[in-house]
Formats: sequence, structure tokens, C-alpha cells
Amino acid sequence: MKISLFGLGYVGAVTAACLSRDGHHVVGVDNQQIKVDIINSGKSPVVEEGVAELIQCGIANGRLRATTDVNDAIETTDMSLVCVGTPSRKNGSLDTDIIERVCQEIGAAVAAKKRPHTVVIRSTILPGTMRSLIIPALRKAAGDDAELHVGNNPEFLREASAVYDYDNPPKIVVGAENTDVAAQIASIYDGIDAARFLTSVEVAELVKYADNAWHAVKVAFGNEIGNIGKAVGIDSHEVMNIFCRDEKLNISPRYLMPGFAFGGSCLPKDVRALSYKGRELDLALPLLNSVLKSNEEQITRAFDDIMAYGKRKIAIFGISFKSGTDDLRESPQVTLLERLLGKGMDILIYDRFVNFARLYGANREHILNVIPHISSILVDDFDKVAAHGDVVIVGNSDPEFEKLTGRLRDDQKLYDLVRLKNAEELGGRYAGVNW
Repeated sequence: MKISLFGLGYVGAVTAACLSRDGHHVVGVDNQQIKVDIINSGKSPVVEEGVAELIQCGIANGRLRATTDVNDAIETTDMSLVCVGTPSRKNGSLDTDIIERVCQEIGAAVAAKKRPHTVVIRSTILPGTMRSLIIPALRKAAGDDAELHVGNNPEFLREASAVYDYDNPPKIVVGAENTDVAAQIASIYDGIDAARFLTSVEVAELVKYADNAWHAVKVAFGNEIGNIGKAVGIDSHEVMNIFCRDEKLNISPRYLMPGFAFGGSCLPKDVRALSYKGRELDLALPLLNSVLKSNEEQITRAFDDIMAYGKRKIAIFGISFKSGTDDLRESPQVTLLERLLGKGMDILIYDRFVNFARLYGANREHILNVIPHISSILVDDFDKVAAHGDVVIVGNSDPEFEKLTGRLRDDQKLYDLVRLKNAEELGGRYAGVNW
């Protein structure tokens, strides 16, 4: 494929070098003449193992060259990858001036070219930037008659191992306005063995941020556990080596799907105790100390959403913190129920695992302190509870609740904390807590 690549910094230089090695004809574009000259002399503008050799080879075999001429690059290629920087402003927002200017230049060149062209954003940009800034800038400059296709292709390169990461990515993600365009973009990576995800431009934008935020959280988490370990005389590396051996729960997809708050007898109690221990040791643990606050925010979010319906009659399906248990201790569903009752809502509950007559010990004492009249609102008739609510809330993932979507009247709203399989079919009558 004939590809122009805009921005010959770290990501651009590595990508150009690897694309040319893989048989594509690449034209690198940069407004800094010194970078163009370095590339054309067969050298690398960045320090990265293996890149200089690939560039030298690409120049020698004629599959790589560099220029400052945007029109020349667009005229001689069919696809453009944009790899320019998106630095932070002082307030933390992204400075998108450079990428907007480059897109305007590309669009104008596409208008003069009068042939189809595909533009792929590889720079890291916040969700919504493609729709609100990139695509409008390109289409405005290209004109209404231009056959212009646009996509987003985030990179997952680490400095000091970028060529290896290019060849062995954890995934290939391409977002585009339709799957045909996404597949065309993804084809430039044919020969690379990795899971491929063809999706929307918005999902592709956010995937990159989800990755980097998670990596940052992992570093901060490991460091805070290490700080506690050192303060109490424990080898934190031994602790985390054992921690990382657990690939069922710790290093796994478990607990990472968006949903409602966590609860139960363990997680809230243990996070609270660890935060207390940190204060006792005079340690600053901002990540761990914010976990419960973040959890409480999910409950508040759901409460606000439900109150916004303006409906008084509410049905709740599932109040234990997860399906298959009758444990109501620190269940966020119970906390949500308590808040709704405090606002005078008329509520009925169905949970086949929770039988008030069989609750005992700390579990019974906890629920009586929170909802002393629970026996009058906990009903074992599924259809009666479903018919009661103007708003129906799904609180946990009991498979029985999947049949709810077929039991609701046209005037009922469904608010979902667990993501039922077919609930989206309800259209505007359906909402999820964070989807």
C-alpha cells in the first residue's frame, strides 16, 4: 500500500520504519526540515533500538522517503496516518492545535487530488475528538465532493521496545465510520498475529485511554502496597509476586467490566481497614483512600438517574450484592434501596435468594437496622413485583432477570445495574448505570 505518515517523532518514525519493512511504500511528512533530512539520509530522528536499521533499509530499497510537501505526499499515496503530538495544556486538556492544522492541510490536499483517500488518526486523542474536531476539519477542507474515509488506529508502543511492540501488539484496534473502511485500514497490519477489533471511532479513542489509565493505576497500586509493606517491615516484592500468581481474579478480566458498586462482607471492610492502617502509619495512600469514595459515587449516580424519572412506584429485582447469595451486608443495592425509601418511593423487591424469615446473625441485624420493614416489601411473586414498578431496577445478575424485558408494559422504564443481554431492544425505555 502507498501510505503517507504525518509526524516523524517517536510514534511516526517507528511506524514509518516498520511499515516500509513490511513492504508498504511510505512517505514521511514533517514540517521540520531537519527530521526530513535525517530520514532521507537513512538515519533515525529518535533513539529506539532497531529503528535506524529499518529506516536505512527502507531508504536503500526505495520504500521510504520523507518530505515537507503535504500535497506531494497526498498525491502519491492512498492512505495517511497522522502521528503528530497532542501535548497537555496547563489545565490538563489536550492541545489539539497541531493535529487540527495537519488535518486541514491534508483535507486541502485531498481536494486538489480528486481521488479517494483514507485518513487514519494514530495520535492519542480524547473520546469525541474525531466527531467534534477531526472529521469536520478534514471534510471542510476537502470539500463536499471529496471521497474521504476516516478512521482511528491507536498505537500501543512502549519506548525502548517499540519495534518489538509493533510486531507483537496486545491487540489491533481500528475505529471507522463503517466496517469496510476499518478492514481496509487494518489490512496494513496483515502478517501481524494479534486479536483485531474493528469498531467505532469513539471506542477506538477511549480504548487507548483505558489502557494507559489502567497501567497508571497498577503502578500506583503496587507502590501504595509497597509503602505499607515497608512501613510494617514486610517484603513488598514477595507480597506482589504472590499477588500476581493469581490469574483467576487478580491478573484477569475479573471485576473490570463497568457496572454498579462493589459490596459484600469483604471488599468494603478490607479497603476501609487498609486505609485506616495507612493513616495509623502516617502514610499518604491517595489511590486506596479514594476507592470507597469512587464506589459511593456509583450508588449516587444510580440514585440520581432513577430519581430523574420522576416516578414513585419502583420494582427492584435483586438486592444482595451479587446473585446466588442472601448476604445483604454492605450491599450497594441495599444502600440504593435505603436512599429511595428515604425519598418516599413506593417499592417492592424480588430476590429469590433472600428470604427474610431465614436471615440470621449479622446479616439479619444489618438489614433490620437499614430496612426494619423489609418483610412488607420483599415479595416472592416475580410478576407482581414486575407489574408494580413504573421504574424496574435490575440489581444483580440472577439469570432469572433476563426474562424481564419480555414482561414489561410499554409505559415501564428499565434501569439496569448489570447489563442484561437483550435489554437494548427496549430503546428509550432502557438505561444502564454506565452504558
